[in-house]
Amino acid sequence: MTNYQSKAGLAVHPLLVDFIEKEALPGLAVSADGFWDGFAALVREHMPTNARLLARRDELQGKIDDWHREHGPVANDPAGYESFLRRIGYLVEEPGAFSIGTDGLDPEIASVCGPQLVVPVSNARYALNAANARWGSLYDALYGTDAIGRDGDLAPGKEYNPARGAAVFARVADFLDGAFPLDGASHHDVVGYGGARNAFAARLKNDRTVHLKDPAQFAGHREDGHAAIWLLEHHGLHVELVIDDATPIGAAHPAGLSDVIVEAATTTIQDCEDSVAAVDAEDKVGVYRNWLGLMRGDLEESFEKGGRMMTRRLNGDRTYTDPSGNALVLKGRSLLLVRNVGHLMTSDAVLVDDKPVGEGLMDAAVTALCAMHDKGGNSRHGSIYVVKPKMHGPEEVAFACAIFASVETMLGLAPNTIKIGIMDEERRTSANLKAAIYEARDRVFFINTGFLDRTGDEIHTSMEAGPVLRKDGIKAERWIGAYEDRNVLIGLACGFSGRAQIGKGMWAQPDDMAAMLKAKIGHPNAGANTAWVPSPTAAILHALHYHEVDVFEAQRRRHNEALPPLADLFSMPVQARDALSREEIVRELENNAQGILGYVVRWVQQGVGCSKVPDINDVALMEDRATCRISSQAVANWLRHGLVSRDDVTAVFERMASVVDGQNADDPIYRPMAENFQSVAFTTALDLALHGADQPSGYTEPILHAARRKVKARDRK
Repeated sequence: MTNYQSKAGLAVHPLLVDFIEKEALPGLAVSADGFWDGFAALVREHMPTNARLLARRDELQGKIDDWHREHGPVANDPAGYESFLRRIGYLVEEPGAFSIGTDGLDPEIASVCGPQLVVPVSNARYALNAANARWGSLYDALYGTDAIGRDGDLAPGKEYNPARGAAVFARVADFLDGAFPLDGASHHDVVGYGGARNAFAARLKNDRTVHLKDPAQFAGHREDGHAAIWLLEHHGLHVELVIDDATPIGAAHPAGLSDVIVEAATTTIQDCEDSVAAVDAEDKVGVYRNWLGLMRGDLEESFEKGGRMMTRRLNGDRTYTDPSGNALVLKGRSLLLVRNVGHLMTSDAVLVDDKPVGEGLMDAAVTALCAMHDKGGNSRHGSIYVVKPKMHGPEEVAFACAIFASVETMLGLAPNTIKIGIMDEERRTSANLKAAIYEARDRVFFINTGFLDRTGDEIHTSMEAGPVLRKDGIKAERWIGAYEDRNVLIGLACGFSGRAQIGKGMWAQPDDMAAMLKAKIGHPNAGANTAWVPSPTAAILHALHYHEVDVFEAQRRRHNEALPPLADLFSMPVQARDALSREEIVRELENNAQGILGYVVRWVQQGVGCSKVPDINDVALMEDRATCRISSQAVANWLRHGLVSRDDVTAVFERMASVVDGQNADDPIYRPMAENFQSVAFTTALDLALHGADQPSGYTEPILHAARRKVKARDRK
């Protein structure tokens, strides 16, 4: 039995009390009594509103379910459906023209376009890797992935492959020709890089010296041991040319170019939500402690790699001499944002009147408190960037802003210090995006399409309309294109260009970088300042797209483009019950079951919130709660409409458990599911499918949290 401590009328878990009072508060002008008094007032003021908003979600969903039962899919009466949504208040009146007024935004948000990482802050090593992914080796990213073909002479092998290295050199020269063209020459023909303090030069094979076509791209230089480092700039992003022919790689390059270091992950979301498994006070304190360490700049993690102990720390800034002879300092790490949880879940880390508090309220107060330790190492303007997920419509965005205003008051922060990133990932927010932005107009710093959660919510909202398409079919429908386009165009109409981020979602295949390089250029071309990538290596490669595309020019091109109508946004079709063969149904059910099982088993058994899970074709996919939400809702929908039965679902899950067990056979702490279909992991995965239609908005958190708590309690005995 936990001995809660009384704080300002709240019952607070001792682990949280110790963290707040012994770790987070020291060094700040906030007293322990002041914090707890303020937090108690925050909770008592906002918990009733939180409950009312959640009830409103259920009320609207019930009415939509009834409409579909009477009228069928939206396609039967699209005008009537839209009119119905307005009548029940699902669609609200759109505000007139306005521009956001957010101040104090860092360049990485307002004027520099580049990749964005999302990482579980619960894992200190991953959090540090992501924070340090501001800079990375293009050589390593190309050589170590399928961005360079791996067949024949280009196969990587255990030893360095000179043929593969030459292919990397050639690909880098192509990149330099595009981003930093020489005057009348190609980087392919360079045999020496150098120059003077205020000029950058390249020597060609014919001994001719040439300069950059645009001399202003030369930003500075520095020395590092034997290496001479030349700094170039393009589209606001920097690239280092490292010249050192004393290294094996430099000696192999005609110009001694031993590496090309690119500015990559300009921003990183340190995630407290979908990619973590934080179910109790112990877990939450671990999350908060890592965030505090990032803000103080002293987080470190030791681990064994290759038989050696290593310690990972945050990188320092990078210093150069600019062409005028002055010192130039560039940030050595990514601008860090923190994603709080949404409005749904509660946490018994704090009890109010014997009831768990809203976890989102706790996140808002504690992550902001931790961020007060940032003395300019993260935000140069003292801004606190909070990404807020899973909000349903403008009223919930306004509620989040009210919470942040209360936190600012309790912590003595200036108004609008806490900025809000609006995740456009729930259908009611997409449909009312302009009104949602208006509610946050003085503190919004980004809008981002979370297409994975958005798909899960689309399925759940239209659960009664009919059988949903297979997942691959959903991706090709016009509703998702309308959703993505509306996000960009509404953001531009609200004055985001040059002021705030418009973002796009995740590349979910971390091992398929060749495909990413082909596909993800579509995001900057669409006018998105940033897009999510699954790893530091992916960030390096995706950074190339922001040199290829001038995002602000793309935004100017799209500024007056016609907005796709709501009819397109609501256009996801259903399929006839006999549209698929039995074989096709079973195959899709197997694919969904494998994804759910592969993700849930590690979530429940090990507390891993984000996993690389092989799909039914053995393609490794990044899975988190958003992807699990899609799969569970898809199965629940087919179950609801009779394409599959409970026995079908159970039999497939039991069969796929053996497959997932095989995929985890090398994990020494993994507990096989096929040996025990009554295990917590297996029954949890099955429950997500069998009871998915009854979950609030189709979210997986309630079932997953309960299961993980059960396993933790059992393991403590």
